[in-house]
Amino acid sequence: MLLLGWKQRYSDILKEFRYDGKKDKESAIILNSILKKSDINKKILNLVKGKTVLVIGSGPSLSSAIPKLRNYKNSIKIAADSSIKPLVENGIIPDIIVTDLDGDENILEKIAKTKSIFVVHAHGDNIEKLEFVKKIKNCMGTTQSIPFGKIHNFGGFTDGDRGVFLANHYDAKKIILFGMDFGDRIGKFSKTKKSERKTKLMKLKRGKSLLEWLATFTKSELFTTSKPIKGFKKISYKELDIIIT
Repeated sequence: MLLLGWKQRYSDILKEFRYDGKKDKESAIILNSILKKSDINKKILNLVKGKTVLVIGSGPSLSSAIPKLRNYKNSIKIAADSSIKPLVENGIIPDIIVTDLDGDENILEKIAKTKSIFVVHAHGDNIEKLEFVKKIKNCMGTTQSIPFGKIHNFGGFTDGDRGVFLANHYDAKKIILFGMDFGDRIGKFSKTKKSERKTKLMKLKRGKSLLEWLATFTKSELFTTSKPIKGFKKISYKELDIIIT
């Protein structure tokens, strides 16, 4: 079931970035054929529902966030693909990894057999990477178009904001953002090439607008330790112990 209003936003994304909706559907069909039947949906529900969830991106503030995140070993963590390498290197293994498989393959392969749940996104540009899913122990598939079979659509565009939409879908009590700055600077962990900088900034802008839209209807309490986002309460690291329960 799609979020009310998502179809129009997906249409806007296709137009802005000149994506091919048919290729998105083709990718989703391939991913659906690779995925095995599982109880991943129930596992995520048990992890997230009614909990405080930390959603981690790879923005400029991630470096300062990592020492703080290490203090919350028992908190549920959803991480965007490009934040995984620095997190793992600092002993932080996310519970859920939101990815379109364009991150560090060695790191992804390293944790593919762990209990971490991968939420793999199918789109027109990653069809050739979907075979990697066969290496993943716990995996769910998502799409930006119509969900079907084993493929879901919780809303969202970039790995980071899709993580927030995921937490919303599974009824997180509180959602706190780390390393999700959505500004005019690109974090060093995103490994963005100079030629891709303009597109990356456009994606960040779109991701931020989607989170602002989500804030108008979600039942989750929303917080950010990163740059201000309309509808999210800006908090300092000192306030985390009060917020994280």
